[in-house]
Amino acid sequence: MDRLLGRGVAEIILEEELRDLLRSGKKLRLKEGFDPSFPDIHLGHMVALRKLRQFQELGHRVILIVGDWTAQIGDPSGASVTRPMLTAGQVKKNAETYMQQFFKVVDRDRTEVKWQSEWFGEFSLADVIRLTSKFTVAQLLARDDFNARYCSNRPIAITELLYPLLQAYDSVMIESDVEFGGTDQRFNLLMGRELQSMSGQRPQQCFMTPLLVGTDGVHKMSKSLGNYIGVAEPPSEIYGKVMSVPDNLIMQYFELVTDVPDEELAELRLQIEKGDNPMTLKKRLAKELVGQLYSGNEAAEAEQHFERVVQKKEVPEEVREYALTGPTPVTSRLLVDSGVVASRSEAFRLIKQGAVTIDGELISGDTENYHDGSIIKVGKRRFIRIVLADKKARK
Repeated sequence: MDRLLGRGVAEIILEEELRDLLRSGKKLRLKEGFDPSFPDIHLGHMVALRKLRQFQELGHRVILIVGDWTAQIGDPSGASVTRPMLTAGQVKKNAETYMQQFFKVVDRDRTEVKWQSEWFGEFSLADVIRLTSKFTVAQLLARDDFNARYCSNRPIAITELLYPLLQAYDSVMIESDVEFGGTDQRFNLLMGRELQSMSGQRPQQCFMTPLLVGTDGVHKMSKSLGNYIGVAEPPSEIYGKVMSVPDNLIMQYFELVTDVPDEELAELRLQIEKGDNPMTLKKRLAKELVGQLYSGNEAAEAEQHFERVVQKKEVPEEVREYALTGPTPVTSRLLVDSGVVASRSEAFRLIKQGAVTIDGELISGDTENYHDGSIIKVGKRRFIRIVLADKKARK
């Protein structure tokens, strides 16, 4: 129990109550919700998901709530870029992708999936008024981000104030025993605890995990910041990104997203303190993570790929081909069209940084200087081979 409630845990409210529940033998209902506005899961999410899996292995059950109802409402004010209004079809597609990744970590057989629309689909204005009457504006403005925006005279949409209440209502509807989330979810988790008490239920325990720092070594892992490692990325990409993690984060990653025993972690810390080569530890970390998300064989192959392509600077044996069927685009457009980068601004940035080569030659600006069979390399790990579908139409 000490390892379950100690390693990879930032705060538990209330820890002694949770210990009593675990000792009681009761099969707990573990609440995990997600916003299907975006479907991808990264290692930052894995910190809490691994805890869910550990609880499952003790016989407890995860209740996964798909926030399909709130996702379709979005943020009508247009002030939020993280909560776009989605159609039912978009929500369903994102949810399917999310769950494929979710069950890479969490046991599907011990998980019950609930869609928020099961209880909010018939919600009336009277229901909304009854729910909002249980809390005050002062309580909501106690949330750090709301308070900061209010004090700086920045707008807060009424819909945003409703989200913590709706999340709290989810806890009531599934009779949650424990809700999981990062430390940035503390306010919302406590709202669920309070609403359950008002509803005559035993208040849920709030289980908060640390926020994993991203590959930039500064900010929490986030897809919008580009400092993330996605759980569904190819094994070689996961391995390569782990190798780019700053040295001072090696132990945090080992502790939060691997199963390496505590005793062994102590030995690894000693190695770092003695000044041992961090490359060796990063390779161990990368293999642990790829093996966890895929398999031991794929972890070994990812390591061989890294050593061959990154360390020895060789072209990988298998390179994705991209067939050109229209007019020859400049390199920045080609990188976007082929899916190597997300936007032309990212392509321009990489070219300016000297991170793009064509057939081994560094390029300093947009160019069309490639041909059938050319290898374009972006960064250390991304490659495409150009195939001209209609050579006669080329220059």
